[in-house]
Amino acid sequence: MEQKLLWFSICLWTLSCSLLLDAASDGLLRINVKKIALDVETLSAARYARREQNRIKYGSDFGGSDVDIVPLKNYLDAQYFGEIGIGTPPQNFTVIFDTGSSNLWIACLFHHKFKASKSSSYTKNGESCKITYGSGTISGFFSQDHVLVGDLLIKDQVFIETTRESSLTFLVAKFDGILGLGFPEISVGSVPPLWYSMAEQKLIDKKVFSFWLNRNENDENGGEIVFGGVDSKHFKGDHTYVPITRKGYWQASVLEAALLL
Repeated sequence: MEQKLLWFSICLWTLSCSLLLDAASDGLLRINVKKIALDVETLSAARYARREQNRIKYGSDFGGSDVDIVPLKNYLDAQYFGEIGIGTPPQNFTVIFDTGSSNLWIACLFHHKFKASKSSSYTKNGESCKITYGSGTISGFFSQDHVLVGDLLIKDQVFIETTRESSLTFLVAKFDGILGLGFPEISVGSVPPLWYSMAEQKLIDKKVFSFWLNRNENDENGGEIVFGGVDSKHFKGDHTYVPITRKGYWQASVLEAALLL
C-alpha cells in the first residue's frame, strides 16, 4: 500500500439525528462511539490499588502522589470509545480509536481481559513489547486472533495483551484498550494496523475512515467512526482531500484555519 495513495478525512459535525451501527448498502461501516465522564469512585479505587502495589514493591507509598491524576481528568473529558470483538466467539471490548498510534491493545487491571483459552481462533505469539504514550506506558505481549469491528471480521490480526500499565490514566479509564489508526511506520513490532488489514483483506471499498463527533455534552451518543468512506448524512458540500506530509502520522500542511460556530 503506497503512502502517497493514502488519504484521510476527519470530520466534525453537530448532532442532527440518532445513529445506528450497520454495514449499509452504501458500502460504509458505521461504529457508534460514546462519551464518558470522570468517575471519582473508580479514580479513588485505582489510586488505592496503585498505592498498595507501591507499598508492596517499595515498602512505602513511593510514586503514589496525585501528580499522575492531573492529565487523567483532562483525558477523560475527551474520551470517545466504541466496541469491538476479539476471538471466536467474540469477546467484547470498548476501545479508543486513536489516530496517533498504530497498535491494537487490550488492558489488564480494572478492565475486561481477553481470555485466549476461550477462543478457537487464537494463535499464540508471546513476544514481549512496550508502547510509550504521552500519558504513560503499557507493556505486555503479542497475540493473534480474529477481530470483529461492526459487521467486518478481520482475520488473524496481531494485537497486544497488556500485563502492566504505568499510569493511572489507563488504570481508571472506562475503555478496555486502544485501537490505533496510524501507519505501519510507527507500529510497535511492525504489526500491520487493523485498518490496513481491513483494506488488504478487501473488507472496505475505499482506504478512508472518518469521524462524526457529537458536540451535545448531555447526549450519551458520542457520534460514530466510519470505515470505507464518509457518511453523507452528516455534512453538506464537498470534502477536500490533501496528501499527508510525514510518514507515520496523519500530518498535513495547514496555512490557515477557521471555526464556524
